[in-house]
Amino acid sequence: MTSRQQFGGDWTNQKLELLRKHLSAYTRILNKKSLFFAYIDAFAGTGYRELKETSSATSLWLPELADPEPQQFLQGSARIALECNPPFQKYIFIEKNAGKIAELQANLYRDFPEKKKQIILIQGDANTVIQELCEKNWRHHRAVLFLDPFGMQADWPTNEAIARTKAIDLWILFPLGVAVNRMLTKDGRINETWKLRLDRIFGAQDWFDEFYKTSPQPSLFGETVQTEKAADFAVIKAYYVRRLKTVFSHVAENPLSLYNSKNSPLYVLFFAAGNSKGGKVAVKIAQHILGN
Repeated sequence: MTSRQQFGGDWTNQKLELLRKHLSAYTRILNKKSLFFAYIDAFAGTGYRELKETSSATSLWLPELADPEPQQFLQGSARIALECNPPFQKYIFIEKNAGKIAELQANLYRDFPEKKKQIILIQGDANTVIQELCEKNWRHHRAVLFLDPFGMQADWPTNEAIARTKAIDLWILFPLGVAVNRMLTKDGRINETWKLRLDRIFGAQDWFDEFYKTSPQPSLFGETVQTEKAADFAVIKAYYVRRLKTVFSHVAENPLSLYNSKNSPLYVLFFAAGNSKGGKVAVKIAQHILGN
């Protein structure tokens, strides 16, 4: 039986070290090729880094994310990229809030002064910025993109744009426990706002038929149809892997569920590669890292 993977303590350090190995392997491989390669961090200063209360159905902030464990993992990924050797040729950080951009710049310039010229900070909506970046000519360019929204901000068209480049390897921290599973009510009565949001994150509408079952039930007024949720985390994870496979050439088959120290499920870490030639090797490395 596979044990649950948690953010806290030694596990966090272990997974961060594995991510370091992945990025180092990536830059070593690309360093030998005549390609320009970059690290891209979307939602660089939002979400879990800026906790607040909200009643928005599309955000669903949870107190579990105030714990230091998930923040340690999420914030650690950018530092690992900047410490990577051989280095990336560019580091692109996307953040919507102007104040956070200034704070992010100060922190990065302070901690990595030798990389000032390689660090690019872009203020704007991550979905818009990424899709615009993806429209450029990627023939001689490659990138690793870490897509780590707090809630439901990442849209499926962004995944499609990334895949179309055939040049970007994607790590996506999918908010399964944080938001998605909470929207999938037990009785299937999901309000239209939530349905539209789920359509956007899955890039399809058949998720309802995948996650719910109906059965006839006798009642005082004749037979009625009862709808109930039939999908657990494993079913939802498998569905999202299939969705990723519709646009990416290679997708890791073993996404990693992440739990906090209180055993509350938060995210699932997925990996997808867009390049048909290099993607097979990239996924092999990623599956070793995910290792569950």
